[in-house]
Amino acid sequence: MVAMNDNVIELCCLLRARPGLEAAMSSYEDDVLALVPEHGGELVSRVISGGEDGNPHEIHVYRFPGQDAIDAYIVDPRRVAMAAERDRVVAETVLFPVRIC
Repeated sequence: MVAMNDNVIELCCLLRARPGLEAAMSSYEDDVLALVPEHGGELVSRVISGGEDGNPHEIHVYRFPGQDAIDAYIVDPRRVAMAAERDRVVAETVLFPVRIC
C-alpha cells in the first residue's frame, strides 16, 4: 500500500471496449495494470461489467504517490509498446481524480 501524504493522487478510470473486443480489452488491461505497482501505484479496485446500455466495461480506481509516479507509468516503454493493442481494443477512456473514502 502507498503511504498517505499530501502528494497522493487518486484516480477513477472508466473504460469502454470496442464492440466484440471486451475480452481482448480485459487481457490488455491485465498486462498494463501489472506495471502500476512498479511505479509506486496501487490498483485499489477493478470492476468488470457487461457494458450494457453504454456503461463502461471496466472501472478502475488507482492510488499513486504523486504526479511523478503517474508520469513514469504513462511513459513506461513497456506500456508505450502496447499502444497499438490499446487503440485496437479500447473505444473510450475517461480518467478523473477522486477521493477514496
